[in-house]
Amino acid sequence: MILGVESSCDDTSLAVFDEQSGLFSYEKTSSQIDLHALYGGVVPQLAAREHLRNFPVMLADLVKNISPSKITKIAVTCGPGLPGSLALGVSFAQSLGLILKREVTGVHHLRGHILSPFMGQNSQKNDFKSKNFPHLSLLVSGGNTILAEVDENFEVRIIAQTIDDAAGEAIDKGAKLLGLKYPGGPEVEHYATLGNEKRFQFPQAFTRENEMSFSFSGLKTSLRYRLEKLSDEALREQFNDICASYQFAIIDILAKKMEQVLFQGNFRSIGLSGGVSNNRQLRTRIGELGKENGIVCHIPEAKYTGDNASMVAFAAAVDETHTLKAINFYPNWKLA
Repeated sequence: MILGVESSCDDTSLAVFDEQSGLFSYEKTSSQIDLHALYGGVVPQLAAREHLRNFPVMLADLVKNISPSKITKIAVTCGPGLPGSLALGVSFAQSLGLILKREVTGVHHLRGHILSPFMGQNSQKNDFKSKNFPHLSLLVSGGNTILAEVDENFEVRIIAQTIDDAAGEAIDKGAKLLGLKYPGGPEVEHYATLGNEKRFQFPQAFTRENEMSFSFSGLKTSLRYRLEKLSDEALREQFNDICASYQFAIIDILAKKMEQVLFQGNFRSIGLSGGVSNNRQLRTRIGELGKENGIVCHIPEAKYTGDNASMVAFAAAVDETHTLKAINFYPNWKLA
């Protein structure tokens, strides 16, 4: 069994993955959303402090459910992420490794997300790789927007990524402009379901097939200019439609760019991951893209879209080649 440890940002998480059954024997994540909502965003120092408080409590709960002797390896997120949060997670994992006399390996946080759509499948089957790879992955979160090819050896080749704001960051900043509470993604999505996504047109960057990049800073600026021109009464009347149109502009360019790349390659599956993949409209749009092109689409369960230790343990199990043996923490660790 592999114990996964995750603390790259503001979620403290532990999970135990059984390699034989392909199932998780233990999963627990402690969210800090309520704390950081008071400040309108993640405060790094507070996040690190909460990890320090959470890990001992969560470990005590884990050992009530699983004997530590059953753990054969410990996998911990080493980066990228907040320095203080990463350092606490790595120190916690290394301490456990010394106590239990178990190997500790380092996992790239983004690789965990990219592989998360495959959790729940029996990855030990011989046909796992032949059925799914080469794989086209769309990773969308508050800090990353990456479209990448993953081969059967789990080598990652980045095809397109944002040159400024990430998609999730654009949603959160848009929500702040609209006066919505943190975190903004669920708030924008809620009001978007009540609005007309076709009423307003927000700009999209890099729409051509040969433009392999994303950009969302102009979208946010366009929203600000639009809001500055509205009276309070007009804003109330248009609010739901603005949320719907703003969200649509982001989801639409993500799906369009993925489709452009899909036509250019020879992929056996597509996948969606990252915190923004919890958005129902985005999940539906990417799922439809798979159906329309006759290609299997993998999307993780909602509980696996955010930062979680389950994906860390899973990545260490199926992709041992890309784990670190001599671990440290790397806040700016590159994916490829």
